[in-house]
Amino acid sequence: MSQRHRAAETPLQPKQEVKAHAHGERHRIHVELDQIAHQVSAGEDPADLHEPGTAWKPEHHRDPEVARVKVAKRSRQRRHWKTKMWKRRTEMRRQRAAAWQALRNA
Repeated sequence: MSQRHRAAETPLQPKQEVKAHAHGERHRIHVELDQIAHQVSAGEDPADLHEPGTAWKPEHHRDPEVARVKVAKRSRQRRHWKTKMWKRRTEMRRQRAAAWQALRNA
């Protein structure tokens, strides 16, 4: 697999550890939201309660510069010109032109 997007000086965590960390974070948020729901149903004012947010996310998820670069790359990408739709339309144009030519000659 290509290593071109990985920096040699930053060691990567094993994928299982990253997934486990993310799972734990999602669980923590769900538990806190559930506690808030119980507090609101008990009569507390929702404006007084603290809504939990994600304390942990991989850096690329919240780095605005990375997001800008990704959006710029996405807009520059072009589809390959020789698609099946293109081939089908070209064949239809040829058939239509041949039909018009036959009508003119007849």
